[in-house]
Amino acid sequence: QVQLVESGGGLVQPGGSLRLSCAASGSIFKSLRMAWYRQVPGKERDLVAAITQGGSTYYAGAMKGRFTITRDNAENTVYLQMTSLQPEDTAVYYCNAQPPQLKYWGQGTQGTVSS
Repeated sequence: QVQLVESGGGLVQPGGSLRLSCAASGSIFKSLRMAWYRQVPGKERDLVAAITQGGSTYYAGAMKGRFTITRDNAENTVYLQMTSLQPEDTAVYYCNAQPPQLKYWGQGTQGTVSS
């Protein structure tokens, strides 16, 4: 069983940065491909970025060059560094495996970009 706890969200101005963290419990973390997703009210939860067990990464188009996903298998943690944030990046950000597992969804962390 894996439990995921996201943190690091907040309010930033356009052009600012946030670093999100996802702490995982459970020994199988190292065997999972992990990902960050985001959701705005009324829309589906979308894939933002993913990282394999070995550290290979994937980014959705709009995030390329602005977001960086990393993982620390020793600390059972996945990070999302977000830069050059814009109001359209405002969302609740979640981490999960890829593909996502229903039982792994946590509460997410709110990131708001506004002046």
